[in-house]
Amino acid sequence: MSIKLIATDMDDTLLDNHQKISPRNAAAIKQAAAQGIKVVFATGRMFISAQAYAKELGMDVPLVAYNGGLVKGSFSEKVYYEKKVALSTAHDVLQYCHEKNFYIQYYKDENLYIEAPNDFSARYMSIAHITPLAIGEELYHPTASPNKLLVMTSSEEFDKAWQDIAQRFAGRLDVTSSKTNFLELMEPGVNKWNAVKAVGEMYKIKPEEIMCIGDSNNDMPMIANAGIGVAVANAPEPVQKAAKIVTASNDKDGVAVVIEQILTKQINVPN
Repeated sequence: MSIKLIATDMDDTLLDNHQKISPRNAAAIKQAAAQGIKVVFATGRMFISAQAYAKELGMDVPLVAYNGGLVKGSFSEKVYYEKKVALSTAHDVLQYCHEKNFYIQYYKDENLYIEAPNDFSARYMSIAHITPLAIGEELYHPTASPNKLLVMTSSEEFDKAWQDIAQRFAGRLDVTSSKTNFLELMEPGVNKWNAVKAVGEMYKIKPEEIMCIGDSNNDMPMIANAGIGVAVANAPEPVQKAAKIVTASNDKDGVAVVIEQILTKQINVPN
């Protein structure tokens, strides 16, 4: 199988446990690009948060941000694909979370909006290194469609919150999770695979010529549908089961391990 595009998740996949790209991972990605393979970063993060890593590598690549809601060039900043949450849906979700006293934040025009700083926002800042805009009650009355909304709850509430939101907004939102207690809310049809596939179509690359690497629930669509779906060893069992290959963990250069195998044509892909 000839792989022409590699899409990798960032947190807990390409990035190690210190949110860094290891030298080996960086070298493997650059080697793939040098051999003519298209490289895509696919993340739930904001564009500007992902862009910092692309700039660190000196790579002009398409960035799939907001869990598939936006595809934008890391250097050119050209928008290739964008699909935002309907404003009416955003209003209803925000009011629901306000009534339930769930922490919710949303992303719009490369800004992150919260009601007020708390432990949840502090946790997010420690990962994404983005300073949010605290706007109080105004949070619940947006005037334009957001790129994505994110709900965070306690571990005890998380599964029920997921079920309640998925049922209440069925057909109006796609709901998934990217990290423990991170509930991602997007416009229907928005996911990493649809965005990666759109990038492939731009370059006339077929789905079977794409390799996708990830670790979490929000990576499942691209892992399950790509020609080669890869899970890192730190991924939960359902994600590993959806993959054709399980590579080393994010802290053991799992992205580099599988890319090196692809580049040297030593990979054995199960049917």
